[in-house]
Amino acid sequence: MPAEPRDRLIVALDVADLAQAEPLLARLQGLVTTYKIGSQLFTSVGPAAVECVRKRGARVFLDLKFHDIPTTVAGAVREAVGLGCFMVNVHAAGGSTMLRAAREAALEAARTLSVSRPLLLAVTVLTSLDRSVLQRELNVPLSVEGQVLHLAGLAKAAGLDGCVASPQEARLLRGAFGREWVIVTPGIRPEGSGTDDQARSLTPGQALRAGADYLVIGRPITRAPDPAAAARAVIEEINRG
Repeated sequence: MPAEPRDRLIVALDVADLAQAEPLLARLQGLVTTYKIGSQLFTSVGPAAVECVRKRGARVFLDLKFHDIPTTVAGAVREAVGLGCFMVNVHAAGGSTMLRAAREAALEAARTLSVSRPLLLAVTVLTSLDRSVLQRELNVPLSVEGQVLHLAGLAKAAGLDGCVASPQEARLLRGAFGREWVIVTPGIRPEGSGTDDQARSLTPGQALRAGADYLVIGRPITRAPDPAAAARAVIEEINRG
């Protein structure tokens, strides 16, 4: 469980470059403690994105969803440990051997570098997918909930710390894997905001009551007229539980 309520908020820095990221970081300084860096920003500027966040005293969730052969994923995880990330994720669909390789790489790199090991999370089913897409396009016969539980089970057996899943599956995950299993939920939309491309979303309060540990919120904060006010409203909702 995060130490303080505000630590449960992860703001997604889904922007094109540091010229867009830095003003957001400045406006949210001292309020937001953790940021998600995903494929767009990392592809644009690379590890400089992580450095930019960390030099302001904030933590990084490196959301690159590594999914490749085990050796390649292990190498990527080792580099992420070296960057000082707080969280790193891999795709559970990469299979048990890949998941175990990621875990071992994280442990080895943390020992070698004498740093804290990041939380290692498994991505289950993307929040943009629903049952019809899962079954019709991906040929997965299980329900969304069944597939999420299956993939999270693979991750737990491989020694990972938790998973990334829609808040709509948080209650099932908490019941299946217990209090120590870390649940990170994207697809969070505060009251009054649109769902954008999220097919399975909940409000912050609903996600917390369902059992989520961390809430990932991007556009409702980063594209708000006053990002600090939007973040403050979410943190107040987290405080209320």
